[in-house]
Amino acid sequence: MGRLKKKYEKEVLSALSKEFGISNKLALPRITKVVVNMGIGNVIKNKEATAQVKSDLAAICGQQPQVRPARLSVASFAIRSGMPVGLKSCLRGERMYSFLDKLFSIVLPRLRDFRGVSSKSFDGRGNYTLGIEDHTVFPEIDLAKSQSRGLEISIVTSTQDDKKAKRLLALLGMPFEKKVDSR
Repeated sequence: MGRLKKKYEKEVLSALSKEFGISNKLALPRITKVVVNMGIGNVIKNKEATAQVKSDLAAICGQQPQVRPARLSVASFAIRSGMPVGLKSCLRGERMYSFLDKLFSIVLPRLRDFRGVSSKSFDGRGNYTLGIEDHTVFPEIDLAKSQSRGLEISIVTSTQDDKKAKRLLALLGMPFEKKVDSR
């Protein structure tokens, strides 16, 4: 069992239970899945670059990503319906916890001028979405072989309340930005 999952079961569950007054363990907020998306629109025609992007995302997530096709044709972007435009990995269970542990403790502190993630990125239903401009901050990526690409990470929780979801992520170790007191 991973370090973050142990922390969730030993420390976070009891803290959330006391804080929100929920006695049923199954009613407590938890992370159900993490979805990692990466756009590949500009490397579609280059097979080697597409294979490199796929292997990068597979190394980051620990599983092969799905190729996501375009739903609509957009002539101004030279995209036809059915063309591959993105990659998606849906992480659950042990892979999810190990990915989040790596994200919170290694990747986010490596970002340039990092002062914490915004607490405004919740969707109103308890889910958090984070964008990373450069995927090469992940330790698995070889800088010599890869071009810098952005990716999007969505953390889906079981609660419908942003306050509970934020507290869950904070207890797990997500580094939220500190409020600056402007006097």
